[in-house]
Amino acid sequence: MFYSSTQRRFWTFRSEEELARSRAEANRKFRSKAVAGGKVQQGESFLLEAHEELAICKYYEKRLLDFCAVFKPAMPRSVVGTACMYFKRFYLNNSVMEYHPRIIMLTCAFLACKVDEFNVSSAQFVGNLRESPVGQEKALEQILEYELLLIQQLNFHLIVHNPYRPFEGILIDLKTRYPLIENPEVLRKTADDFLSRVALTDAYLLFTPSQIALAAILASASRAGINIESYLSECFMLKDNRTFLSKLLDGMKSMKNLIKKYELPRPEEVAALKQKLEKCHSSELSLNNNVLRKKRKISEEDENSKKPKLDEEEWTDEDVVDL
Repeated sequence: MFYSSTQRRFWTFRSEEELARSRAEANRKFRSKAVAGGKVQQGESFLLEAHEELAICKYYEKRLLDFCAVFKPAMPRSVVGTACMYFKRFYLNNSVMEYHPRIIMLTCAFLACKVDEFNVSSAQFVGNLRESPVGQEKALEQILEYELLLIQQLNFHLIVHNPYRPFEGILIDLKTRYPLIENPEVLRKTADDFLSRVALTDAYLLFTPSQIALAAILASASRAGINIESYLSECFMLKDNRTFLSKLLDGMKSMKNLIKKYELPRPEEVAALKQKLEKCHSSELSLNNNVLRKKRKISEEDENSKKPKLDEEEWTDEDVVDL
């Protein structure tokens, strides 16, 4: 399934450098558009650099995971993984200065619930926001407006293959074909921790779900002092293919390094970056090209004003209070 998927063909990249180039290009395009639109001058201090955008994305991605962790009813891990992947994909080609990550992260979670068939109503979803009923209504309006934009920016590639299913498959395989481990379930807790930490990195954009699942098992076994390299060579039939086995183990090490070097931005850094971000989204600058508003205007014109006029007041990203 994965090897014929859009995830493998379009959303699995060769290197971290390739991801960095995509993010830098998204930053450059938006800066050029903002300057060309006459809203700002070249080199304005409040415009974010590519590395600052990445720091903001890390902050909001962690908040997305925190929101999903306390969601009621309990959100399946596959939904959380899908939402996280949507968020990463969206900001590979878009700037936080154009689309505020606060509303995009909620839209990612909302869309993931639908795609993974986690049956919650829109009222239930926004009911998880620590917000007044009016604030929840504003948030829902924005989520519904940005949902189509998100789908378009994902190129309608909505099926995400997470590492959780192959992880369970490997555990079953260990139980049935590798008697050297009496109880493979002892690996689960530490492996789950590995999967939670690796989800914050770019591993989902660089490795296959089965590689990530296997790395979680190997990392857990290593911490427990259990050597299961023979499992790879014998049960995976890699005994005579040392080159592939070596390449596989190198991938595992790369994932460990991603986790090791991953750092969330410091609170004082986040505070400074959020000030710059809110400046970009302030009403006097309006640096985001509000395509949603434009589409609404076009739609109204096409209908030749046959329908009664709706209330034209629209909520901005600033109206959605922090979780």
